[in-house]
Amino acid sequence: MSDTTTHPSSGDPTSTRPASTGWSTGFSVFAGVFLIVSGICQVLAGIAALVRDQVYVATPNYVYSFDVTTWGWIHLVVGAAMALTGLGVVQGQTWARMVGIVLAGLSAIANFMFLPYYPVWSLVLIALDVVVIAALVREQRAAA
Repeated sequence: MSDTTTHPSSGDPTSTRPASTGWSTGFSVFAGVFLIVSGICQVLAGIAALVRDQVYVATPNYVYSFDVTTWGWIHLVVGAAMALTGLGVVQGQTWARMVGIVLAGLSAIANFMFLPYYPVWSLVLIALDVVVIAALVREQRAAA
């Protein structure tokens, strides 16, 4: 059995495109849910940094050292954008897949820079971001 079916587009009967499968839809929902979960985790990290600066320990002589409040705002904004984009991915919005890939990439970079402040949390969020990117890229290829 083949993954492609013939769909005439603009009168060309030789045109083919991938058929929509359950796996394709499943990856989209999976990516959207993980984007929402990762976004909520980012928001929680941001709130913790904004409310109590003492939650995170600043490492001396770190190249990417910002004030913990600055990190809190970064996590809060990126996390809220990720959660909202995840809702778009779950609803099947085409714009949300590309925005989700970009936001997950930015989140992974931000969490890499945040490693000295809270290493385990940052590694978990980086792993979630990588999973989201992989699922959204797979979905993007299936939709093309």
